[in-house]
Amino acid sequence: MARDRHKHTLGDGPIQSDLRHMMNGLARGLDEILNGHSSGKKNGFVLMVFPFTGHDGRCNYISNARREDIVVLLKEQLARFEGQPDMEGKA
Repeated sequence: MARDRHKHTLGDGPIQSDLRHMMNGLARGLDEILNGHSSGKKNGFVLMVFPFTGHDGRCNYISNARREDIVVLLKEQLARFEGQPDMEGKA
């Protein structure tokens, strides 16, 4: 039973090995741009990377925030997206 607890399922696995170095570098760069070199963070970010084809639902994720906070953020953002009427524009 303990072995099942550590089995990765879609969405909780590690970053794909071919993207790991690039995503970690992007995360360090984003964090430095958004927060500078200070120890206190003022801005959080989420980076999600996925292939346009053949992904079978796979999305690679990295953030400078706690996972629990990102789950709340994503649920709230999805509710906003779903509540918006279809819009068209050129802006």
